Amino acid sequence: MKITKTKFPEKSVLSPGKKDFDYIDSFQGELTDCGGNIDISEIGKVFFTSGPKWGKKMFAFRNKAVGIFGLKTGSEAETRQKEKNFKCEVGERMGLFKVFDKTSNEIVLGEDDKHLDFRVSLLVEKSKVDPDENSLTISTTVKYHNWLGVLYFLPVRPFHKLIVPAMLKNMIGQLEKKKLHAV
Repeated sequence: MKITKTKFPEKSVLSPGKKDFDYIDSFQGELTDCGGNIDISEIGKVFFTSGPKWGKKMFAFRNKAVGIFGLKTGSEAETRQKEKNFKCEVGERMGLFKVFDKTSNEIVLGEDDKHLDFRVSLLVEKSKVDPDENSLTISTTVKYHNWLGVLYFLPVRPFHKLIVPAMLKNMIGQLEKKKLHAV
């Protein structure tokens, strides 16, 4: 399965504000064996179970480190507890992430904090490679509020560029496996 860096999707609900973001990236992969109908809420739920083990360890370290400075953290135990009841509806929270927007083909997650705001878009569109298949794009946007936001994101950025493609690959694998087991 091939994951590629791509340009920010024009069809994203975040696209009109993209000129206001300080950082943007997007990664895309093809969803095969999933047919035409994919429940966007299922994609949102899979996002929270797709992180690589090393990424989860880094996130736990991040939470300990930034908690000292009064920044928001998301407890892993709290996240596991909520997973069963999470519907992926606007306003709901899962750990550090809040659902900000939801359409039939996109979910926008993120958080606003005193140092920066970030959004993660999970967008499903018809594939440009095969019109009978879908593509899944994860886009991340960041808006800094102050020097602490810039400083915070400096060491996060290189790891972010490794974690997001790994998560996308895991998400697609989980979604394709669920579809195969449902048939």
